[in-house]
Amino acid sequence: MSRESTESEIDSHDASTDRSTAPRHEEIDYLSREVNLLKPSTPFMRDHLKVIWTGFVAWALLTFGPPVLTYFAPATMTAQLPVIGFPLHYFLVAVLSPTSSLVLAFIYSRKRDQLDERYGIDHTASQTRSKSESEAAVADGGRVE
Repeated sequence: MSRESTESEIDSHDASTDRSTAPRHEEIDYLSREVNLLKPSTPFMRDHLKVIWTGFVAWALLTFGPPVLTYFAPATMTAQLPVIGFPLHYFLVAVLSPTSSLVLAFIYSRKRDQLDERYGIDHTASQTRSKSESEAAVADGGRVE
């Protein structure tokens, strides 16, 4: 099977294709691929963009939702919360927005790790190489000969 046919199989947008592309994933030269946010060229890019866009939509709703709701429903959003005595909109902006950002960051990192595992991406090789290079560095920025 030629390299072009393998890449065309990987690039197909059919949902029926097998998603276990780890062995074929290493054959793709990603540096020569076009990166297009609206039409990604590889299955990994498509899956990664789904995670990114889902997270972006969730972040936008959680961040801009309380102010928009305050504009459209001021009576409900400015009502005092019984236990803490703050207005609802203040509590949502002060607590929900930062907390949701942290939770979304955690979810993104878990999803990205799952994608890396699905497509056979291993980051240990690059970490091993950078450690050996940093050990060879000298205090003045030169190299050990």
